[in-house]
Amino acid sequence: MDNFKKISEYIRTHRLAQHLLFWFIIVITYIPVGLLDESHDPLGVILLFNFCIHIPQMLAAYFLAYYLLPKFILKKKYFLSVILFLLSFYLFSALARILTVHVGEELVRTRPFEQESVYEILTDIHSLVAKYFPAVFSISFQFLFVKYFVNNEQKKNEARQLEQKKTESELKMLKAQLNPHFLFNTLNNIYSLSLDNSPKTASAIGKLSDILDHVLYKCNGQFVSLSNEIELIKNYIELEKLRYDDRLEITFDTAIENNIEIPPLLLLSLVENAFKHGAGEDSGSPKIAISITQKGNHFSFEISNTVSSDYVSKDREKIGLNNIKKQLDLIYSGNYSLDIKQASNLFSVVLQINQNNSI
Repeated sequence: MDNFKKISEYIRTHRLAQHLLFWFIIVITYIPVGLLDESHDPLGVILLFNFCIHIPQMLAAYFLAYYLLPKFILKKKYFLSVILFLLSFYLFSALARILTVHVGEELVRTRPFEQESVYEILTDIHSLVAKYFPAVFSISFQFLFVKYFVNNEQKKNEARQLEQKKTESELKMLKAQLNPHFLFNTLNNIYSLSLDNSPKTASAIGKLSDILDHVLYKCNGQFVSLSNEIELIKNYIELEKLRYDDRLEITFDTAIENNIEIPPLLLLSLVENAFKHGAGEDSGSPKIAISITQKGNHFSFEISNTVSSDYVSKDREKIGLNNIKKQLDLIYSGNYSLDIKQASNLFSVVLQINQNNSI
């Protein structure tokens, strides 16, 4: 089975092997026809006369596929295409008859015998049209069909691979843009805790270590488990709390039925956005509410944060949300909704994903 896969892969990736396979099949399929003929010729004679037809078939096939079609028909030179096709039909059909009479019969028939002259063959249009044109060009048209079918499949496969590489590249770029930007502030906060010999220092370092481990080593795939993302968000929230006193109020509710997989850092980006443009800009009593729900094929993430009355949305905030939309488009296409609302003192984001139809 492994050898068959290797051979199949070799043929799929090597054009010469594909052509040899096609003509091998043609040669093999012609043999039973000769064996069933009333002449009862031996196999060697059958192969000889078959090759007298196969040679014009090959020439006609490659002429059509690599000259007439790409250089004239596809370039819409229809008048010249018709002239060249009629000329090729005449020449290759005549060649098939000439090879049959002056090569095949010469080698197998016992003299003396009468045979057509080359002139008689060239002027016997009826015989060329009725017998040799179908024999030669039926195979040529099959060759064209197989060739362009294979080429079309290869182009589709290449397009899929390019699209996949493009998607992976864009996702990597988006992940890089969505990575946490709070590292500097967190290190400063931990440094302050250490100067005060705070018992929170070790815990803060541990949570930061967990976040960095997740971002650097667990986000290389297209998806991560929801439980890991929730744990990441919890660690992030605990570290962000170091920047605030008791004035910050956070609620975090989860109702998870199944531990599904979601794009890495996607939810964290929305949480980070709430801290940066909500709590970080509100000098009063900021509030952040987070709710994650997963039931059946439905996943929902809701987050809202208070904003100060004089806060103005910044371009960077819009860029961050646009990046999130791009990531969702790449992965879920039309199987999600992202509802963003901003009131006078409240900013909310509701993300819903239909897991049943996602890729």
